[in-house]
Amino acid sequence: MKEVLIITEAEKVKVLSEETRFRILQLLRERPMTINELSEILGKDRTTIYRHVKMLESAGLVEELEVQGNERVYARTARLFLIKAEPDESIEEFRQAYLQVEARKLVEVLEKAGFRIRDKNALEKFAKEVLNEIELNSQPILKRISQAGIDLTEIELFHLLNMLVFLQSCDLCGKAERVKELIKF
Repeated sequence: MKEVLIITEAEKVKVLSEETRFRILQLLRERPMTINELSEILGKDRTTIYRHVKMLESAGLVEELEVQGNERVYARTARLFLIKAEPDESIEEFRQAYLQVEARKLVEVLEKAGFRIRDKNALEKFAKEVLNEIELNSQPILKRISQAGIDLTEIELFHLLNMLVFLQSCDLCGKAERVKELIKF
């Protein structure tokens, strides 16, 4: 299993945009599972889960790990998936919803850490805007790394993402000042 898989192809993001498949990937992050286990946890019939797992497998996101009796055990192909697809009409709704969820999570992290947020909605809006801008501007670099088939470790991914933000830092200065106004440090 790879540590990190960068997903830049719209077709793969389309596979992920379906709620059940996204949930299957979340569950497989905990541990490898069989169709029966996934079916039971998700409350869906085995045939439906099997069909979703096979779509994830075809997209290279899930793989068969082993066979236990009559059951096949499935696992993720990477511990972390970095979803950074180029803008595409067919996935834009999913991409925007994903960015909104991530922006909300960022605000929640700040709140849990004890920061006082002056205007939560405004901060979420700015966070989503900045995440979107960074994602779009980072596309050429991430796509090139993905196409080169470079295996990244988690720490290398962390440093790469920091570098991508740094490369755009001058362009984001005005937004950073506005965000600082919304957070009491």
